[in-house]
Amino acid sequence: MNEEHQSKFNSKNPLKIGYFADGKWAHEAFKLLIKDDSIAIQFICLRHDTQDKILEQLAKQHKINCFIHRDVNSFEFIEKIKPYKCDLFVSMSFNQIFKPEIINLPEMKTINCHAGKLPFYRGRNVLNWVLINGEKEFGITVHYVDDGIDTGDIILQRTYSITDEDNYQTLLEKAYVGCAKVLHEAVKLLQVGKVESIKQADIHPVGFYCPQRKDGDEIIDWNQTSYEIFNFVRAICKPGPMARSFINGKEIKINKVKIIPEYPVYKSIPGAVVGIDKEGFFVKTKESVIKITEWEYDGKIKIGDRLK
Repeated sequence: MNEEHQSKFNSKNPLKIGYFADGKWAHEAFKLLIKDDSIAIQFICLRHDTQDKILEQLAKQHKINCFIHRDVNSFEFIEKIKPYKCDLFVSMSFNQIFKPEIINLPEMKTINCHAGKLPFYRGRNVLNWVLINGEKEFGITVHYVDDGIDTGDIILQRTYSITDEDNYQTLLEKAYVGCAKVLHEAVKLLQVGKVESIKQADIHPVGFYCPQRKDGDEIIDWNQTSYEIFNFVRAICKPGPMARSFINGKEIKINKVKIIPEYPVYKSIPGAVVGIDKEGFFVKTKESVIKITEWEYDGKIKIGDRLK
């Protein structure tokens, strides 16, 4: 089996893939795939809602046909891509749900790269959720696409540590590079027939799914512990929407907070401003106090104002 694949896919007879992709994740992976002369990207399908101009330009630069279609499962689209005779379809940050006909069109089926440690953190906004949940690591998984959402058998998975110095921005930077590397590595395993796929149920019988975050989810609950609020703020800091609260009815955007270990545990009013210094101001949490060090607010902050 391995010898057959090794002789079948090479620079003269490359693995032909269809690339369903969007965003910086897809740009980084494209750079690795296009440099590999044993892989040939036959076409790129962009997301209909964002229509990635950078990826479109990369396609033109490398003379690759580029499509944008509202429904990739439609008869019209499937007939359009059949002549490319792809060996494999690859999804990277694509947002349409693939149905069996398109999943099974290539001989080697369809794979997806997901920035989550499957079977946990299926779904959307998983880099935000891992920080909100105080995880010490996050995963990147390449898996076969099936008729569920991020539920297919795992081809390859790598994990990356999370420290208290990390935030949404640093995880994004790690994931952009990591997704590209793990995806390319998985494609190479498929090329040589060395995949030993793992059923997600063999890792955990249920796993879990994360929904997409919505407007309003950025409001801080001051009845949480200081560390829970610390995790929440760093989970949605720039380039995210930033955590939000209100002072006397006026919104404040909070981009960074600091844990104050020496502060005692005591009961008082959560959300109350309890101190100010030249670096920021202090807010009462459920059990202690947290320091706000980066924020955007059109107004004065004084002791006695209450954040809601």
